[in-house]
Amino acid sequence: MICGPDTIGKRPLRIGAVSYLNSKPLIEGLARSLPDAQLILDYPSRLADELQRGRLDVALIPSVESLSDPDYRIVSDACVATRGPVMSVKLYSRCHPGEIRTLALDEGSRTSACLTKVILHDQFGVQPHLEPLPMDWDTTSSRADAILLIGDRAMREPSEKFHTVWDLGQKWLEWTGLPFVFAMWVARCDTDLQGLEKAFSSARDLGVASIPQIAQREAEPLGLSVAVAEKYLRENLHFYLGNGERQGLTQFHRLAAELGLVRPQSTVPFSLESLRPHPQLV
Repeated sequence: MICGPDTIGKRPLRIGAVSYLNSKPLIEGLARSLPDAQLILDYPSRLADELQRGRLDVALIPSVESLSDPDYRIVSDACVATRGPVMSVKLYSRCHPGEIRTLALDEGSRTSACLTKVILHDQFGVQPHLEPLPMDWDTTSSRADAILLIGDRAMREPSEKFHTVWDLGQKWLEWTGLPFVFAMWVARCDTDLQGLEKAFSSARDLGVASIPQIAQREAEPLGLSVAVAEKYLRENLHFYLGNGERQGLTQFHRLAAELGLVRPQSTVPFSLESLRPHPQLV
């Protein structure tokens, strides 16, 4: 992708956002902030592909994907992160993690898949054979030793019992002592960024203030109680890219680069310091 002048012209700005519950606070009121934009909801991996192909101008994509292209730019301090158990990203293993030989990865995942590979390699010396887990499958549909689930389907208890269950947010915190960032707003280099940072931050602030209403609206279709949905949004997730989140990103990038999963540290394609700090970034 070659940077050049804005090529959007008069067509609507195409914004891709994750369809999971964890991203609802980031798009609350976004249509009012950017009334002329086209908002497209999809799975994280598909959004990353569409941004890379130029079919989206801005997208909430897996954090590992933001490290993959030197022409990408982070456009907001709004993000999907966790400072402990995340509840919606889990590894289910039928054996001890050190004995995992086959791993089924949720087709919607990119960052979580990378994080799983890093933990298994660095802590257990394991590099399993990988296979996809289609969106409409559950754990019983795969015979792999371990299965990674993300998003809304990871929040429901599976029907079978497992030897080991990891909440990857908790696993990362125990290992590094740092928050983990799963997704960020990223734009293509040929996108006019004027007003985007303010719009995304304002939408996030409104969403965080509206968590009770979001939980009330979204819980039933997902088969969750309103209390569980609200607790998840309020306690398991963090929506601000603060200093701790930046340190977590740096650490994750270094570990992933050592395995050849992302570009080396010296070629990080953006500067996190370019973002203005938000009052809640602590």
